[in-house]
Amino acid sequence: MIPDWESERREMVEFQLRRRGIRDDRVLRAMQEIPREEFVPTDARFIAYRDEPIHIGWSQTISQPYMTALMTELLELTGTEDVLEVGAGSGYHAAVLGALAATVVTVELIPGLAAMARENLARTGRDANILVVTGDGSMGHAPLAPYDAISVAAGAPEVPEALLDQLRNPGRLVIPVGERSDQDLRVVWKRNGRIESRTATACRFVPLLGQEGWR
Repeated sequence: MIPDWESERREMVEFQLRRRGIRDDRVLRAMQEIPREEFVPTDARFIAYRDEPIHIGWSQTISQPYMTALMTELLELTGTEDVLEVGAGSGYHAAVLGALAATVVTVELIPGLAAMARENLARTGRDANILVVTGDGSMGHAPLAPYDAISVAAGAPEVPEALLDQLRNPGRLVIPVGERSDQDLRVVWKRNGRIESRTATACRFVPLLGQEGWR
């Protein structure tokens, strides 16, 4: 029997997001509309809306829905922004960002995952304003910088200087920072030429690999 994906999305939004404090109506609406089941491996679709990360191959995961929503909400997107995402994965978070921003550049280190993200975004009709780039995300994507907002979906030992350099002034960056196994989700602002930050929550992401990440 084919699952009722629309009902599963409604339940995800209500019980995993809204009741846990996600308040941005645009974020909730985007996650209600975007078919998460299309961004996980076929044999994992039956768990697409569980409150947990899902393995997508290459030792990588698609984040739990709540973390996707929280990171997106923390960026405070209005629809006019140019966004950089580090860690395209299967393309789901890029699809959410693309529904809320003007443009999205998403950088993926693993060529196979970059190809998967492109295919998933194209198949779901979410690729119009999203560019998938294969490369070292810890170095950002300088050719299209600066960016109004940057979202990093992998844990870094420190906030990469390359990303701070590519963040517009004013601009906002959300990134997990800490050890390889556990991090704090930080919100970083650049404004008036100064860098400020706060911790939003504890989190656990796969490590950010690259020149300004984990070697």
